[in-house]
Amino acid sequence: MQIKVVKFGGTSLADAEHFKRVAEIVKADPTRRYVVASAPGKRTGNDVKVTDMLYNCYNMIRNREDITEYYKNIVQRYTDIIKGLGIDFDITGELEYIKHAMMARSGRDYAASRGEYLNSLILAKYLGFDFIDAENVIFFKENSEFDEERTNIAMQEELSKHKNAVIPGFYGCMPNGTIKTFSRGGSDITGSIVARAANADLYENWTDVSGFLMADPRIIENPLPISTITYRELRELSYNGATVLHEDAIFPVQKEGIPINIRNTNHPKDKGTLIVPFASERNNHHIITGIAGKKGFSVINIEKNHMGSEFGFAARIFRCLDFYDIHTEHLASGIDSMSHIVSSEKLNSKLDEFIPELHKITEADNISVDTGLALVAVVGRGMKESKGTAARIFSAISNAGVNVRMIDQGASELNIVIAVYESDYEKTIEAIYNEFVKD
Repeated sequence: MQIKVVKFGGTSLADAEHFKRVAEIVKADPTRRYVVASAPGKRTGNDVKVTDMLYNCYNMIRNREDITEYYKNIVQRYTDIIKGLGIDFDITGELEYIKHAMMARSGRDYAASRGEYLNSLILAKYLGFDFIDAENVIFFKENSEFDEERTNIAMQEELSKHKNAVIPGFYGCMPNGTIKTFSRGGSDITGSIVARAANADLYENWTDVSGFLMADPRIIENPLPISTITYRELRELSYNGATVLHEDAIFPVQKEGIPINIRNTNHPKDKGTLIVPFASERNNHHIITGIAGKKGFSVINIEKNHMGSEFGFAARIFRCLDFYDIHTEHLASGIDSMSHIVSSEKLNSKLDEFIPELHKITEADNISVDTGLALVAVVGRGMKESKGTAARIFSAISNAGVNVRMIDQGASELNIVIAVYESDYEKTIEAIYNEFVKD
């Protein structure tokens, strides 16, 4: 019998009606044996996610504010879900314990994780599935890195005891027993971890969109969907701004070659996007698979005569960047110049200290910083075998009146990253999409 692991995001579990829809999806296929649940998301555009409410409680406690009245909002969210489902399930004790644990300063990660914990308890009860607490099967090391192998062994052993189970997403356990969370969106990673341990045939990730689109629908009207995408393409698009799936979610399933299917809870008949280890050279007859991007970057330009022949020059720059916790997103260099694209947010708060120190350790002839940049990534497995792809990209951008600030293409020829000014960001994406996709 096949095994499918299914993960449902916050919008899929925002209220009782969404719970009912999730139950229909799970029950419609007996191979959907293991369910990973997120915390309740927004019910409407002005609503607040439960995870954010829990973070607010944590901050209020740190500021020595009373959370009694505010916490009632969280209690009400879960009370409404249980009442709407019509199940006899009392979690009053759990809610009280969580409140007192937070007031006793149990930690930020503990507070944030309780949304998934409570939602999973309710979903397990409603489905009639067993409940497996993630803190007992997902582990982190002393340095807070995910302990992959220990987790896989423990998860395999625990899953073997349950025909069907619900597992909370987003968190695990540190060696000292305290709760540790993944970064936001980390329930995607939990689903992937469970899929690997279960040796699943498929990992279904259910959300509020019918898979990946070739471009941001806020910029491109009705962009085409991506039917099939490879792990590597997904990584590139996710890293460069596409937010349907957490960028680290592919690693556990990639080891076993388990495909991921992005599905829409509100439109369960849609096929969504299938993420696979390998695929044909083209996606839906298009050379490119997708376009992604994000704003908020700066470029640090360093100029010095004969820098290329100076031993350890680049190493000193990277050590300086590392000391100030500034990560190089992309790098371009010439015979006497080097340009680092970095996060503006990271750089701006340290600019007054960082630039003088960089001058000191490099003795550069000139260092300048340009701000207000955006990065646009064009990704596609078909680009490598298609002549003139780069020429078409830059011709389209030029015809749109956009000045390219920097270009970076990987050796795999899977993607081309273009830096433009933020004011040209949307225009750049439109130009590329129209060139390769729009009839």
